[in-house]
Amino acid sequence: MTNMDNNSIIGAPSQDELYQLFAPPTEVKPEEALSVGKELEKSLLNKYNNLFDVYSTAELQSAFTFAEDYKSFLDHAKTEREAVYTSIKLLNNLGFSDIRSKEQLLPGDKVYRSIHNKGLMAAVIGEDKAKAGFNILGAHVDSPRFDLKPNPIYEEAEMVFLKTHYYGGVKKYQWTAVPLALHGFAVRADGTSVKIAIGDDENDPVFMLTDLLIHLSKDQMTKTAAEVVTGEELNLLIGGRPVPHKDVSERFKVGFLMILKEKYGLSERDIVSAEIQVVPSDKARDLGFDRSFIAAYGHDDRVCAYPALRAVAAQEKSKRTVMLMLTDKEEVGSQGNTGAQSQEYETFMAEVYAKTEGGYDELGFLMALENSAMLSTDVVNGYDPNFASTMDIRNNSMMGHGVCLQKYTGSRGKSGASDANAEFLAKVVHLLDEYKIPWQTGELGKVDQGGGGTISQYAANRGIEVLDCGVPVLNMHAPQEIVHKLDLYATHQAYRCFIENM
Repeated sequence: MTNMDNNSIIGAPSQDELYQLFAPPTEVKPEEALSVGKELEKSLLNKYNNLFDVYSTAELQSAFTFAEDYKSFLDHAKTEREAVYTSIKLLNNLGFSDIRSKEQLLPGDKVYRSIHNKGLMAAVIGEDKAKAGFNILGAHVDSPRFDLKPNPIYEEAEMVFLKTHYYGGVKKYQWTAVPLALHGFAVRADGTSVKIAIGDDENDPVFMLTDLLIHLSKDQMTKTAAEVVTGEELNLLIGGRPVPHKDVSERFKVGFLMILKEKYGLSERDIVSAEIQVVPSDKARDLGFDRSFIAAYGHDDRVCAYPALRAVAAQEKSKRTVMLMLTDKEEVGSQGNTGAQSQEYETFMAEVYAKTEGGYDELGFLMALENSAMLSTDVVNGYDPNFASTMDIRNNSMMGHGVCLQKYTGSRGKSGASDANAEFLAKVVHLLDEYKIPWQTGELGKVDQGGGGTISQYAANRGIEVLDCGVPVLNMHAPQEIVHKLDLYATHQAYRCFIENM
């Protein structure tokens, strides 16, 4: 036991202390061996075990190390632009190059293409002909947040605010009275650009969507959760210092614009075209005394995008060409030229086909798509006993039980779903079992409670065999979401197993 005095402050245990504390027993006594009945039960029943009872000490250490790398990625990738930039930086360091710099592609070549800086395609060329198809991991890198309105800056009551417009499905009240950061990209009048990231560093100021004090909230507290705070009330407080010139009509707004011009070279007119996003300022942190969980912004869907990125980036030689597909706009329907419905993702696949086959053959390319296999790597809800009434415990993923395979997603009557066929799902299951990769299955809550979709339907529309497969999450779409470190690692194992062996 640690020595302590009555005045000492005891911190959380370190990783090394946890490894020692939870070290598994080295011997199993004969009387503890499975009985015949237990053996029968084991052979017939389908159970998904907690991974602390599955992984070896070495695997647990690898899982916790992988989690540290993921936390660092999250801190550098709070927007889709930042996620793409960080991913390309990793790929460049591992020998990938822009596909447009290649006249032809040979087995072992590693290439990528940025999709307007907000989506990404990458590939490692395999030994098989492109007509044999591709093994693809697809995720999205956008997350729920608040964008700025076209004319966002205004002054009222001697304070300066930014008008916002929420992006994706959010419980609006969760985002008030918490420290927020501004991340974005803007183009100056002279054509130069500037990246913005304010609020993450401990020396930075933060920003806030204000809320009504409890002392005056009698009427507010009678409203439904959807109406407690309206979209038009979500205005970001950013300043309150006037210029010293008292003849200026909007002294506080001009004070902010003066900072904007001097520090960033931007005018109010430049903000009209800028992409500036309001995101939580907090960094990814371990959650729990035993550090089993990660609390962070953006797990949906970067907790799948990162292990997919790492899986493809690790490939040196492969039989089939493997691909990474990171998309934008999933939270609002995957439209636009950076969403999963964009032709540009397919164009990259066609370019890979043409540069490996020595020319483009439309029928051959379409057959390559039909021969392709994809995991749509997106999150699913983890079972939360605090809200058990919304979930079917027999068909819900459990925290710490591994990657979740979802045959279908969608809402209520499977609206918007891509329903994987039995043959493909069985093939994935048997593959994971063969390589002893832990997995579980389930769906998104009770049938009539709601639901959600992924990018899988858009890949399926292209003729690709696709299955949804990702990490269970608590607090999904909140400013701070929660994942289990062992689920993250099991997901990475599953993704590598899929692209290397499917």
